[in-house]
Amino acid sequence: MAAALAAGWDLVVDEIEYAPVGFGSHHWRASAKNQRWFVTVDDLDARGRDAADTRDGASARLTAALGAARALRAAGLAFVIAPLPTRTGDVARRVVGRYLAAVYEHVEGVTHGWGAYPSRADRLAVLDRLVALHHATATAHDVARADDFVIPSRDQLLVALTDHDSSWGPGPHADKARRLLRRHAADVSGALARYDGLVAEVARSPQRFVITHGEPHRANTITTAAGVVLVDWDTALLAPPERDLWMLIDDEPGIAGDYTARTGVEVDPASVQLYRLWWDLCEISLYTADLRAAHADTEEAGQAWGGLREYLDPPRWKSRR
Repeated sequence: MAAALAAGWDLVVDEIEYAPVGFGSHHWRASAKNQRWFVTVDDLDARGRDAADTRDGASARLTAALGAARALRAAGLAFVIAPLPTRTGDVARRVVGRYLAAVYEHVEGVTHGWGAYPSRADRLAVLDRLVALHHATATAHDVARADDFVIPSRDQLLVALTDHDSSWGPGPHADKARRLLRRHAADVSGALARYDGLVAEVARSPQRFVITHGEPHRANTITTAAGVVLVDWDTALLAPPERDLWMLIDDEPGIAGDYTARTGVEVDPASVQLYRLWWDLCEISLYTADLRAAHADTEEAGQAWGGLREYLDPPRWKSRR
């Protein structure tokens, strides 16, 4: 990793250590003299959305998202923590073919764990950032990609829903996960159909699309002396504003009115439902793919089994309509 930083960013570091934080990417902390950086490395194979996807496809999606973040930062949105350019001016650099690395300046502040925002003031502080972000759509419009509403690993989920004979794994959670999904197969198929109906409805209004962060939950914020900043822009897309709002609305339904008061844009209930359902189906799909594959008795496999049980819950979907 130190060699990659020198080759890609002309950064000669004195210290570098692996940081076991976050989910879905690998991270390092690096330093030299009075400077510090945060390094994110994404596995392009793990970012594949289906069997036909390629590393180049995953890399293109990720660099478009990070490029949008850099455009927003360059336009003056200081709360957007965007990657530093490589020596060739790119937002990221391929490492050993399979991985894509991005480098960020160290942000001094208080990080937060997963969970609901603790107060209305915290929610409004993030909402203010989202309003500014959505108003800056023109800045990133030519860089960012539009949401295509794909559920990653949906192809594997569909096979798992219809193929009741093939075994999963091997692995300690494989058989019980297969039985659990089979028990709820009709409910999951119904949720997928409902999701597709919502996509058809929402996609008819592309004029509502704005630049979105995608996952502005509490774990993707840092509280600094200058206020809250947003990190992890790898999911940035042009999409309905509800993509950024639904979690806040779940915490406090009145946030919808606050957003409208600040922007003049009415919150669309169908779009809120769409992104709620996308989140759950995405989790089910990814955990199913993990547990259908060979796995050992690891913490990650245990998290996949726990996550599948949490999200494979039809009453949860019905209560969140």
